[in-house]
Amino acid sequence: MPNEDSSSSQPLVGASAVTTNPRPRDDVAFEDVTDSNFVYEFGGPVGAASMIVGFPLLMAYQFLCVYDNKGQFLVPDSAADFFPWAGRMAERYWEIAAPNWTGIKIYLGFTLFMVGLAYVCPGPVMYGYKLPSLNGQRLAYHCNALWSWWIAVITSLVLHFTGLFRLTEIIDNLGPIMSVAMIWSFLLAGAVYAVTAARGKKHRASGNLIYDFFMGVCLNPRIGTLDMKLFTELRIPWPVLFFISLSCAFKQYEEIGYVTPESAFMVLAHWLYSNACNKGEECVITSWDIFYELESWYLLFWNLAGVPFSYCYSSIYLLKNGPMEFSTPWVVMCYVLLLVGYFFWDTGNSQRNRFRMFWNNTLIKRNAFPQLPKSFIHNAKFIQTRHGNKLLIDGWYAYARKPHYTADLLMALTWGLISGFGSYFPYFYLTFFLIVLVHRVGRDDARCARKYGADWDEYMRVVPWKFIPYIY
Repeated sequence: MPNEDSSSSQPLVGASAVTTNPRPRDDVAFEDVTDSNFVYEFGGPVGAASMIVGFPLLMAYQFLCVYDNKGQFLVPDSAADFFPWAGRMAERYWEIAAPNWTGIKIYLGFTLFMVGLAYVCPGPVMYGYKLPSLNGQRLAYHCNALWSWWIAVITSLVLHFTGLFRLTEIIDNLGPIMSVAMIWSFLLAGAVYAVTAARGKKHRASGNLIYDFFMGVCLNPRIGTLDMKLFTELRIPWPVLFFISLSCAFKQYEEIGYVTPESAFMVLAHWLYSNACNKGEECVITSWDIFYELESWYLLFWNLAGVPFSYCYSSIYLLKNGPMEFSTPWVVMCYVLLLVGYFFWDTGNSQRNRFRMFWNNTLIKRNAFPQLPKSFIHNAKFIQTRHGNKLLIDGWYAYARKPHYTADLLMALTWGLISGFGSYFPYFYLTFFLIVLVHRVGRDDARCARKYGADWDEYMRVVPWKFIPYIY
């Protein structure tokens, strides 16, 4: 179980840095991101419509390639065969991945279980930024994801080893579960849009129905104390991804009598990622996703369906094509690169978020495992902006503006390397993630240039590199 105490007064960086009553100071800069500079993103309505249709089709296609064709591309025999081939693909998908009651019970049952834990588990109450949409008020967040995560892990293992619910049922029914997840994300996005519109509370709406459904119109959807955006970003995607990999490992054990080092690698990789996201929940509430992004189709679809069911290709590939016969040095290299990437990713995220929390007077002591060195920078250097915010230029952020993205990409690379080079699909996460991050950094740079002006120019002069010093 997690070892933490939300009321601890143990000093993290000295008594003046830690608070036992994490309410933010009133003198912290008002986060007044202006909404007057509206521009269409993601290609506008046409791009939005293309992704709403295209992403589910892409996931269905890739599922058939990885799950049903051992990670090899499925292509028509000729140009004239395209439409008959598409029909055969649709028939096969419906045969092995049509939504059914088993998929509903597994996916929505887990979702309801996590919702229940979100309401009852202990955890500190943290406060986010002042919100312009709420006239400078701050929202409270009940940060108990870590307890929910560990309870879910322990409960699943108990169910598996008692035979009440074998975790191998996940991989055996992965297609129907994925279909349910995709349908659920559409329904939830539609419900959020409809309720927001009915209440007359649409935020940053363009007036185009398709684009607004894609980008969202609700900033902070809540059901009581449950913040939907924070919940769907942390408590569904990464735990589900972990359980898929764990299911693959258990299935492999049933089939060959042992778990290969490669499959164990994927369980470790996805455990590290999910555990880190949930142990650092209080850091996420000051992130751009929570503060500014709207609860949208693209956030809901990708968190509830895209992340868990398209980032798992390495685990499925290893199960369907194993056991692999990679050399010991190769496997050891992959483990080392994973752990190095994880160290810089975890500490990088901690450095920037704890820096924000320190100046927001919301930095608290938590003993969630693992706590790594270099997670907080004493007397951190920063650029004070005329806007009022501070831009961190210390720790890993003295060398690059997005070092945590670099470490994230390194981990993504290892998820492919551990699977070898027999298929593209274990590298889908890396290629897709790279495109997403480059696009996201561009959006972030444009926003910050408008927000900070000359101070942003100075920041880019001091830290000129985005991902890798002296390279990019």
